[in-house]
Amino acid sequence: MKIAVTGGSGKLGRHVVRRLTADGHQVLNLDRAGERGPGLVLVDLRNYGQVLDALLGVDDRHGGFDAVVHLGAIPAPGLLPDAATFENNMLSTYNVFQAARRAGIKKLVYASSETVLGLPFDLDPPYLPVDEEYPARPESTYSLVKHLEEQMARELVRWDPLLDITALRFSNVMDVEDYAAFPSFDSDAMARKWNLWGYIDGRDGAQAVARALENATPGFEAFIIANADTVMSRSSAGLAAEVFPTVEVRKELGEHETLLSIDKARRLLGFEPEHSWRAQLNQG
Repeated sequence: MKIAVTGGSGKLGRHVVRRLTADGHQVLNLDRAGERGPGLVLVDLRNYGQVLDALLGVDDRHGGFDAVVHLGAIPAPGLLPDAATFENNMLSTYNVFQAARRAGIKKLVYASSETVLGLPFDLDPPYLPVDEEYPARPESTYSLVKHLEEQMARELVRWDPLLDITALRFSNVMDVEDYAAFPSFDSDAMARKWNLWGYIDGRDGAQAVARALENATPGFEAFIIANADTVMSRSSAGLAAEVFPTVEVRKELGEHETLLSIDKARRLLGFEPEHSWRAQLNQG
């Protein structure tokens, strides 16, 4: 396919561009920064005219796309004032979705966030492992935008039954060099409680995007995307009992099993994490 990736210069975006290119797709990075070359077109996603023009065609680059992967955003709460985060992320996503529709592109995959699950879990989750079955619980402006983006996607696919939008609720994206810090987390169960000790290796995040492009069907679906294990050496059952003693645990947990359920992504997308910080550190 011919695929536009917004935010392809970012932490996750670099992995996605690399994976999709390796899979044989023609990939163009639409971002406002990055290494100059034939794989990048500089676009301000807040400008609808630029987004629409870039998706319709760019001289000497492409003449249109089959799919869009939308990753371009302020990537976390607290990096900018709340109003600036809302304006940037909400407007950018509307522009990408709407421009894709106008360009006749029917397949979109985009970065939602684990934060819609209720992070940082100052209020206990309804049960463990958390999944996609309970209503969103945004606790920050950043998370509120992610929730509103999902609601917008639901309405757009209602308007167009052929439209396929997949929201990937990525956990905390990690690169290999980040793993050296992981053993230090064990001393304090509360230090990473905010996202239930979850993470996603950037390479596995890219795999999830590839699987969504291959296997998603028309309509809207949201998927939690995390690695199969936690960032901790301590057992998942022990962590749940210590930090969330009154929360129902709905399944027998594997020793280090993620508390961000990826069962739906496994079942519907064929997603299966291939990388673990434990194996990486053992190799090192």
